[in-house]
Amino acid sequence: MIQAETLELLEWPRLCQHLATFAATKLGVAAALDLQIPETQAQTAELKAQTEEAYQLESRPGGALSFEGIQDIGSALQRAELQGLLGGEELLAIATTLAGARQLRRIVDSATDVPILKELASQLRTYPEIEQEIHRCIDDRARVADRATPKLAGIRVQMRQLRDRIYQILQGILQRQSNAVQEQVITQRSSRFVIPVKAPQKDAIPGIVHDSSASGATLYVEPHNTVNLNNQRRQLLRQEQAEEEAVRRALTEQVAAVKPDLDRLLVVVTTLDLAAAKARYGFWLQANPPKFIELAEPELAPKNPEKVDEENSEEETAENSRSLIPNLRSPITLRQLRHPLLVWQQQYEQGFAVVPVDLTINPHIRVVAITGPNTGGKTVTLKTLGLAALMAKAGMFVAAREPVELPWFDNILADIGDEQSLQQSLSTFSGHIRRISRILEVLTNKSEGESAGEGEGEENSQFPIPDAQFPIPNSQFSIPKSLVLLDEVGAGTDPSEGSALAIALLQYLAQHSLLTVATTHFGELKALKYQDSRFENASVEFDDNSMQPTYRLLWGIPGRSNALTIAKRLGLLASIVEEAQTYVGGASADVNQVIAGLEAQRRKQETKAREATQLLHQTEKLHREVSQKAAALQERERDLKIAQEVAVNEAIGTAKSEIAQIIRRLQSGDKTAQNAQLATDTLNQISQKHLPSRQQPAKPKPGFMPKAGDRIRIPSLGQTAEVLSGPDANEELSVRFGIMKMTVKLAEIESLDGEKPETKAQLAKIAAQKQATAKVKQANSEPAKPNPEIAIRTANNSIDLRGARVSDAEIEIDRALSKAVEYGVLWIVHGKGTGQLRRGVHEFLATHPQVSRFELASQKEGGAGVTIAYLH
Repeated sequence: MIQAETLELLEWPRLCQHLATFAATKLGVAAALDLQIPETQAQTAELKAQTEEAYQLESRPGGALSFEGIQDIGSALQRAELQGLLGGEELLAIATTLAGARQLRRIVDSATDVPILKELASQLRTYPEIEQEIHRCIDDRARVADRATPKLAGIRVQMRQLRDRIYQILQGILQRQSNAVQEQVITQRSSRFVIPVKAPQKDAIPGIVHDSSASGATLYVEPHNTVNLNNQRRQLLRQEQAEEEAVRRALTEQVAAVKPDLDRLLVVVTTLDLAAAKARYGFWLQANPPKFIELAEPELAPKNPEKVDEENSEEETAENSRSLIPNLRSPITLRQLRHPLLVWQQQYEQGFAVVPVDLTINPHIRVVAITGPNTGGKTVTLKTLGLAALMAKAGMFVAAREPVELPWFDNILADIGDEQSLQQSLSTFSGHIRRISRILEVLTNKSEGESAGEGEGEENSQFPIPDAQFPIPNSQFSIPKSLVLLDEVGAGTDPSEGSALAIALLQYLAQHSLLTVATTHFGELKALKYQDSRFENASVEFDDNSMQPTYRLLWGIPGRSNALTIAKRLGLLASIVEEAQTYVGGASADVNQVIAGLEAQRRKQETKAREATQLLHQTEKLHREVSQKAAALQERERDLKIAQEVAVNEAIGTAKSEIAQIIRRLQSGDKTAQNAQLATDTLNQISQKHLPSRQQPAKPKPGFMPKAGDRIRIPSLGQTAEVLSGPDANEELSVRFGIMKMTVKLAEIESLDGEKPETKAQLAKIAAQKQATAKVKQANSEPAKPNPEIAIRTANNSIDLRGARVSDAEIEIDRALSKAVEYGVLWIVHGKGTGQLRRGVHEFLATHPQVSRFELASQKEGGAGVTIAYLH
């Protein structure tokens, strides 16, 4: 079967072996090794959804699927169904599998956004009662436990008592007949306790001989005293075995009763394990999920891409038109596609670095002809594309950069490699032809079968296979969706006939397959692109400088075979290569020269495109950095403005408070010129403290006094000097810088930190300032004469509460007091009325911490209807 043969050619079994290493259970390993390709796109969609959801779980911390404890119990279930008797180990395996499946379902149920896996997990029936019964009856050593049945527990108690009695008797014999015993040990033969006796002294211990050593020097004797006890023990052993079998039989029947559910459990667990293995494999490959491209609506198009002249006859129009396979809705896109087996080889087998290829095929292309040198990577490209299509169908991720877009191919057929065989009398050419015939048979049978199905009920249910010149309309011809991969098409025979056969074959496949990719060395196939718009050229790049292939795929340019260059590189005699060069036709050389020029021009364009891309990335990076710095500067500016506003508001508040205190002192004291002057001086000090325009730049803090050996700076000379002697009575000191010595004034120097020394004049000035400050403080601290308060009533220090409740009035008074701090006094208008509001106001003021005292206003200011509150 050509489909199975294609899987072998593309090395699908080897990829399955790699996938199996990521499975967690034996069931998953077996499923991965025998991974089947789905036959419908719906099956592929379901498998792909399972892989994507498993990938989500594997990517979440602590959310990976756990298959701990799950074992392959399929054979045990089959034996239980056939009324066989399961052993203790098999029953324990079933119990641990049920527990592992329950834990797996718990993980899936607790996850989010995994509806497909949740639907699968919901089918898991884990039967905890069976699991508990197995653990109750079977211990960790897979033996039936004493607690399984009371009868079994009683039998084992009797057996232990008999064993103790037998041991006691045999130990006595060993001590009494130590000379006749070969070794002081009690052992068993045929489930009966015996002792090793020297052969010459067997009569010293009468009994039954059950066995002897290989040399015959030792006999294993059961003394007559223990025969009856051993017989009783043998009877108990048979009873124990019968009871154990009864317990295991009961457990086996419970398992057999739920076998369909346990079979389904194994299927679901295997499906989940396989999905997790695909997800892990995709993560390891750095692969991405594929997106399948649908076909567009069928349409008729002219064979010649140029517009058909309207004046042509109907016959010419029909001759120039063909039935086209519907185009894809978007191009096939596989960028940075890597061969998964080569990636494995690079990682684990120390292979060469994998060179990715870019496959971008326009929607209308049906045939891609890849040309280029031998050993250039053409065959690897075919296998890479074939494996990518198979992996996508199997619900796996594809080792390519996003987006991964390709059609869902119903058949993937390949002719790769040499099928020559001496036993079957097959040459290289005949081997290729036979394999291609099997490929065409699959395509033809599928087309005929689908066409017959579409024409059912009509007069003509069978249609001929269309050819390139006389196509059947799309309404009568099925849409092929196969991928065909041909390696060295038409090779192995006469070049002229081989190229003619290859052209006819590719034109046929353009009509009967969705995509055909073929490698070739025939120059005639390179020209098909310019005759039929469904054809495209590609080539593997060859580096003329290093004379080696680069394994990169170039699109739109046919490749050069470079056979002579490669032959020389592989060690063929240079004289033979030079001789062969003379036989190469001039036209061929001209074509190769043109192709070489196109390749060089393409490389230049790619270099410029890479440079432009790098420049764009650098520009974007610079723009992001500038934007981030600008945003940071704006944020810093806002923070500074906010900090300045806070500082200004705090300074204003402090200044207002100090000014209010000055006003209150003026109001409570004598209005003398001295007090007014003190108030003015205090206001000036406040302005010096809080107004930036009044603040002087900070000066170096005085207090430095040089002594001999110190290093000082002389600002007037711009020199650093060493002090030879300290300042004298005239405040002069001797210094030295370099070889010069000189005397300088104390006021002319400073420390290396910029501190100025304290001179006598400065000390006298500081003393005078302290004396004046002390006088001001003494004047302020003298008690003021009790004169009536002089306060000015304004709208800002008055509040009208007439008509308000006491509770509401208290809130308004508290708010007004906080605003009236700078005035020192608050007028509260509460009216006379019943006096209830006045009493409530006075009670509130009496307990308020900001109020020093309060009193009713004078008659001219409202009398009993107004209260004046004085603030601290």
